[in-house]
Amino acid sequence: MKNSELRDMSSEQLVLTLNETRERLFRLRIQAQTERLDAPSELRHNRRLIARIKTILRERELEGQSLPEPAMKEES
Repeated sequence: MKNSELRDMSSEQLVLTLNETRERLFRLRIQAQTERLDAPSELRHNRRLIARIKTILRERELEGQSLPEPAMKEES
């Protein structure tokens, strides 16, 4: 999944995708321990996808907060 596709998703869709990807990564880790994986690169792909989704969610969280203006010192 590309970054542009992820950015076009709503936050709710991103959270659902994040949960699905975490579950898939869990299953792949179990499979890696018990038997041979067909595509070991899937582990890395899923870890990176989780990181991308978390980054986008955090960016949106920070955009929602207004940055505090620096306090002006009163000269006496």
